[in-house]
Amino acid sequence: MKRFEGKVALVTGGAHGIGRAVVEMLLAEGARVVAADVEEGPLHAAVAALAPGGGSLRAVAGDISRREDARRMVTACTDGFGRLDVLVANAAVTDSQPLLDIEDGRWQRMLDVNVTGTFFCVQEAARVMARQGGGAIVVTASTNAFWVESELGAYNTSKGGVVALMRSAAIDLAPLGIRVNAVEPGVVRTRFASFVVDNPAESAWYLEKIPLHRFAEPADVAHAILFLASSEADYITGQALILDGGLTLGLTLRRPSSEGA
Repeated sequence: MKRFEGKVALVTGGAHGIGRAVVEMLLAEGARVVAADVEEGPLHAAVAALAPGGGSLRAVAGDISRREDARRMVTACTDGFGRLDVLVANAAVTDSQPLLDIEDGRWQRMLDVNVTGTFFCVQEAARVMARQGGGAIVVTASTNAFWVESELGAYNTSKGGVVALMRSAAIDLAPLGIRVNAVEPGVVRTRFASFVVDNPAESAWYLEKIPLHRFAEPADVAHAILFLASSEADYITGQALILDGGLTLGLTLRRPSSEGA
């Protein structure tokens, strides 16, 4: 099924994990894609692997926390492919520190990338979509937006901000024909979650609490993102779709590394 035939998509954080899985699926479903990432080497390696002949996939290296870089990513879509129909605002950073030890610079970087960078991408993309008469935006949030973990105060805060931004954008952009939604993954088997999935004690502790008894794969999240970005979700906006295998069903989480602190 070619749900995105004739569509142009921008995917940030496209070099690794969820973003790369989204790029691969969009290409398979007929989209032309601009993949963006702050890590230039891995980005170009991903593009070479996913589209060896080029054509339908282009790479733009940049830092979404800089307005000019976010604008350049959007411009790459309009200059290269003539339009922009889908934004997957997936790029993010993570960090772990006890609340009393969080350094100003690390706190600010988290907000600059995860919240401000997402805002820049949403705003720049929406300006193009508004001129076209509509589009779809999906942002990557996290279960940490509503179900916080210890020693992740900056990350928890940033993802809560992403969800509030998504809802605000959905209200303001609906009259322009632009839908805005979010995915809220739990633990996904990516490098961001390596401190859990690659740690025998932590992974066993989590898996006991996940009703589906496994961590998410990047493809699990990518499938949900493509649904929200597709015409199948034309009447859905302002929603956050939880993808956690049931982990957050009524639980309060304190990781074993923090117990007794």
